[in-house]
Amino acid sequence: MSILSIKSLCLVDNDSTSPAEDVDLEDGWDTDLEVDDKKTTKDTSTAELYLQACRLVGVVPVSYFLRNLGTTTMNLNHHSLGPLGGKALAIALVTDMHITNLELADNYLLAEGARYLVEMLKANFTIHHLDLSDNHLQSEGAECIAKMFHNNISIKSIKLSGNGFLEDDAKSFADALANNYRVKELDLSHNQFCRRGGEHLGQMLANNEGLEQLDLSWNHLRMKGAVAFCAGLKVNVTLKHLDLSWNGFGNEGALALGEALKFNNSLVHLDLSNNRITNEGVGMLCKGLEANDTLRVLKLAYNSLTVEGALALVNVVKNTPKTALEEINITNVLVNENFVQLLELTCQERPGFDVQYGGVGGFMAKKPPKRPDPMKVIQDYLDVRKLRLWDFFRNIDKDGTMRVPVADFRKAVQQSSIPLDRYQIEELIQRLDRERTGMVDYRGLADTRKQMMRDHRRQLRKVESRQKKEKLKSDRILKTFQSAVEANTPCSSMVISPGGVKEEPNAPQPFSATPLSSWHHIVMSNSSRYSVMNLSSEHVHLPMLGGSTQPRLTSSSAMRSFSQPNLVDDSARCCKPKPSSAQRMLYDSSPDVVHTKLSPSPNHLTRSRPALISKLTSAKTKTTKVKKKKTRKRADEILTE
Repeated sequence: MSILSIKSLCLVDNDSTSPAEDVDLEDGWDTDLEVDDKKTTKDTSTAELYLQACRLVGVVPVSYFLRNLGTTTMNLNHHSLGPLGGKALAIALVTDMHITNLELADNYLLAEGARYLVEMLKANFTIHHLDLSDNHLQSEGAECIAKMFHNNISIKSIKLSGNGFLEDDAKSFADALANNYRVKELDLSHNQFCRRGGEHLGQMLANNEGLEQLDLSWNHLRMKGAVAFCAGLKVNVTLKHLDLSWNGFGNEGALALGEALKFNNSLVHLDLSNNRITNEGVGMLCKGLEANDTLRVLKLAYNSLTVEGALALVNVVKNTPKTALEEINITNVLVNENFVQLLELTCQERPGFDVQYGGVGGFMAKKPPKRPDPMKVIQDYLDVRKLRLWDFFRNIDKDGTMRVPVADFRKAVQQSSIPLDRYQIEELIQRLDRERTGMVDYRGLADTRKQMMRDHRRQLRKVESRQKKEKLKSDRILKTFQSAVEANTPCSSMVISPGGVKEEPNAPQPFSATPLSSWHHIVMSNSSRYSVMNLSSEHVHLPMLGGSTQPRLTSSSAMRSFSQPNLVDDSARCCKPKPSSAQRMLYDSSPDVVHTKLSPSPNHLTRSRPALISKLTSAKTKTTKVKKKKTRKRADEILTE
């Protein structure tokens, strides 16, 4: 692979052909070029440079490029340039000062053509918008574009849709855009970013402070990838327009996104169309919308929503005074009259609010009320009145065999005061006359008490198991989100409370009341990468993204620290530990320090690991000795026999 440079994109005199050769080449070209003689001097020089570059690389010139020289927008989409055509174009654009918007979508440039364009951008600073969609750049092209982000200072908008970028390619973009403040719009749609891609893109959002529009539609961000991406969105402060449609976020991603919206105060437009979000996921998302005061447009079309989800969204807008929502798109949802009335009341209070729905004709997906067990109803009726079954049926059961005809049984139940409807009576007859003999054996009612209690306990266990699984799932998602927030949070930045609430600089900063606020707590151990500096001013350094550890700080009068005993150090180097607690450490520091809820007494401190290891070793030695004694005793008994 040859090394590219600006010089390689410049035409020298030695490479130029003679006028006679130019005439011969022009006669042999199959093109419809009609160069206008009224071009300006600069445009003519660019056209001549492009023609010479086409002769040099052996491609047919594009007449559209020559006809539109001097304009600010150059649209060369679907022209099948190829890598060599891209090289000729790059040579011509090195000195061009007119084009600011260059569109090269669907030209099969490959990574080679991208390298030529990137080399051209090192000299051309007038191109601000670049479209390289559908050019099969692959991973090699991703590395090339990422290097451009490190050096180029003119590109403000770039489209890289449909280039087959994989998981690890997201890391290249994340590293390149971490310190790039020029790029405002980035399109990475129709690629193959999944779990690791979501993690890298979340880190990019956490570090980048210039990106305003991001399109990640038609990728595979779901489960842990979606949760990690939302963790980066939580601490981002510049992104305004985010397109996450057709990704399969699901309810897990909706839960993480709702937590991110509690803290994000910059996002204005959010597209979540076709993300497998149900009414449950919308409920989780609404919790974040209640604390958000910047989001204006929310698109949830083509999700598994019903009237319940639509009502939840409108209720959030109606009951949240500080919300900024102006448009909600649920075009595939059929609503009912209750929704229309609620929307009208909300629009009267907020004239700028609008909801795009599918139409009127939906219904509430409620389960019909479950009828009580008829056998239980009869049993409770008899228990209240302290009656026996035979006492109730003795008028129709003269022989006392507890077997009566179906017609007599139905008539007796209907004429009694037992609260059973027609369907319950028929269900009871089917259960007592399974073989359709025409005779009801009501002896089965005698054992209903035990069976009903067993069924009730079984049903309660099922409900408790389902609730426990759902809670464990939510806790697992929140734990993953918390870990991602810790990894993505830049140094010296800390979110205090949802909704971007600002406090006085000198006043104590309260932590958030949400479960995710636990990651703010100060962790003071040698194995952690957290460090506490100047506790009196509440300045907390969070871990760096690159994995670099903070230097160990020396002890001072304003700060004391304790750590777990070093398991590697021998006893000769370890001094005798003094029992202390985190509460004592905080009280020993400056009086303005914030006291955390740690163990107040030394009795709760963990015993040192070397002591535990020594006890375990001695216990193992004793067990071995006992086993040896038993083995010897058994051998002596065998010999004596």
